[in-house]
Amino acid sequence: MKFNVLTLFPAMLEGPMTMSILGKALDKGLFQLDVHNLRDWAEGRHQVTDDTPYGGGDGMVMKVEPVARALADLRQQSPGTRVLLMSPQGQPFSQAVARRLSREDGLTFVCGRYEGFDERIRSLVDEEVSLGDFVLTGGELAAMAMIDAVARLLPGVLGSAGSAETDSHSDGLLEYPQYTRPADFNGQKVPEILLSGNHQKIAEWRRREQLRRTLQRRPDLLQAVHLSDQDLCVLEELRANLAGEDD
Repeated sequence: MKFNVLTLFPAMLEGPMTMSILGKALDKGLFQLDVHNLRDWAEGRHQVTDDTPYGGGDGMVMKVEPVARALADLRQQSPGTRVLLMSPQGQPFSQAVARRLSREDGLTFVCGRYEGFDERIRSLVDEEVSLGDFVLTGGELAAMAMIDAVARLLPGVLGSAGSAETDSHSDGLLEYPQYTRPADFNGQKVPEILLSGNHQKIAEWRRREQLRRTLQRRPDLLQAVHLSDQDLCVLEELRANLAGEDD
């Protein structure tokens, strides 16, 4: 997959995108990342990319022409790329969205700046995506987070093929607790079941812990996930236990 990022601050992506797992995956050619300076498509000696808003108001607004020229070129260079506008008004980004985007041939991220962008830029993109219900000074951090989430789902990027499958939200639930050595840290011991070597019992414990943790921390997620009859029985027991603790 090829990621394009259209930004006024290319240097923001140089460090984070070349480190750790992503950096190794880039070196192996498992995906491609091209960062483009929007000013390369701006006209005039000063390569202006913003202007004052019609109707007045504070701040500056990103101009439509440089973005239009940039996207025309990038679509020609990367046929089939899906163009995403980083916007607090977009659909919320989630693991499900990351999984869908990981099946695209390529992704192009348009990072806004200033007070906002010319409304006509919306007509040039395929969809708008939001990292959450808050406002950043620009779309670069959101784009980096989304690239990280999508790239780790690509074949070969993670060291273990099953790593992404057990992450929180991968199946709609939060991840079960994880432990490593030592088995006893200041009296806090690893659950005995994880030391038993009984893989079936371990799998059952992990599923129960997924349900327990989701019920306690994000009960809203349980409304959208498919649960087996056994899961529902475990949830009923967990709810009864929690109710008993509150009494």
